Amino acid sequence: MEKYLGVKLIEAEPMDRKEFEETVKQKNYPEEWPNELGYKVVYPDGYVSWSPKEVFEEAYRRIDNLTFGLAIEALKKGYKVARKGWNGKGMFVVYQKGYPKGIPCNKQTAVAWGINEGDLFKCEPYLQIKMVNGSHSMWVPSINDCLAEDWMIVE
Repeated sequence: MEKYLGVKLIEAEPMDRKEFEETVKQKNYPEEWPNELGYKVVYPDGYVSWSPKEVFEEAYRRIDNLTFGLAIEALKKGYKVARKGWNGKGMFVVYQKGYPKGIPCNKQTAVAWGINEGDLFKCEPYLQIKMVNGSHSMWVPSINDCLAEDWMIVE
């Protein structure tokens, strides 16, 4: 078998197995099994399940405590991300899709690149940041950003 790494955004709350079974009216384990600490999990499609604490915490991280790798995966799924450690209010990063087949360029782009307005302008995906002053810019992370574990999804 091949190995897989999954990334999905879920909702969860700490809940022991018996409380889950009573709350959701869903029996997961035989009565003689001991009660365990764990999490009630709600998936994007509405499916509800329970996961043992160790299994859950191995698979998931809170959305306000992500590695840069998980932040990149969130960006690719359309979420905005930021670092808790940034001191600028309202700053966040987005994934800007590319146009590998081209998009008609506007006058400003045509002048900047020495091409005709309306010509197809090909562009690869990139990261864009919203700055404190409200403007936007292409963005490249620093080594500190790449190694940080204080990334969060911005709602």
